[in-house]
Amino acid sequence: MTFTLLTNFACMILCCAVLVQSMRLMRSLRAVKDGSLGQVVQSLDKATGLARAVLSDMKVTLGRDVAANAATLDEAKAIRDELNVMIGIGDAIAERIANASSVANAAKAPEADADDEMIVEEALVA
Repeated sequence: MTFTLLTNFACMILCCAVLVQSMRLMRSLRAVKDGSLGQVVQSLDKATGLARAVLSDMKVTLGRDVAANAATLDEAKAIRDELNVMIGIGDAIAERIANASSVANAAKAPEADADDEMIVEEALVA
């Protein structure tokens, strides 16, 4: 097969493809000419109306949901603030208990040392 024969064969295939596309285009133009363009416009108008209805429903639904979420968020913030106050009170009480415990332990330490010294003296005397 020569290069010329190969290029002619490729050109014939491309020409056939152009003929097929031309026939499809002619059919489409004939459909537009016969008046199906009006049907297309009506279909588009109907689809646009449905899309508007869906969008308005979504707007109403989202408006309700956003309001409900905002109320829930406000309640959560109030609970968070209340819990922060409770945590602060708990920390203060824990600190007081720790301080009281350390004071009590410090007070008992000299008494324990005195008791130990008395035991040692009694052992020496005996």
